[in-house]
Amino acid sequence: MISIIAAVAANGAIGLHNRLLYWLPDDLKRFKQLTTGHTIVMGRRTFESLPKGALPNRRNVVLTSQNLTLEDADVFPSLELALQSCAGQDVYIIGGASVYAQALPLADRLCLTEVDDVPADADAFFPPFSRDEWLATNVEDHLPDERHAYAFRFVDYIRQAK
Repeated sequence: MISIIAAVAANGAIGLHNRLLYWLPDDLKRFKQLTTGHTIVMGRRTFESLPKGALPNRRNVVLTSQNLTLEDADVFPSLELALQSCAGQDVYIIGGASVYAQALPLADRLCLTEVDDVPADADAFFPPFSRDEWLATNVEDHLPDERHAYAFRFVDYIRQAK
């Protein structure tokens, strides 16, 4: 199964200057819970944004056209080749924007954290998708609190059969 996981603002914004827009501890906890023990696929810039390098207890796969060798990560020049190496595995696409756009037509599931905010500035956006193609399941609403500045909801979308 190919899943896309992202925190997305109401206008589709996901990042600014190669950084996440939101610090939501419950979102980070959910990300860790869903991806641990599975394969995560990301672009090179997303990998470079990880504060401690490769995420532990996951197979880290990095997409880049550069001839790189990365510690604790497998490197592929294309999403197609990366996914071929993941046959039979649960795969989570974790960013960035161009990787999300490439993966969206192939995805079976979207694991989104929808943040009730429109940021003043953003330079990376989640690709638009037709809600008619996806069935929202497992919706979990969260109000702002002392640890979360914004209301948000966890929504899993499953691609509907055509």
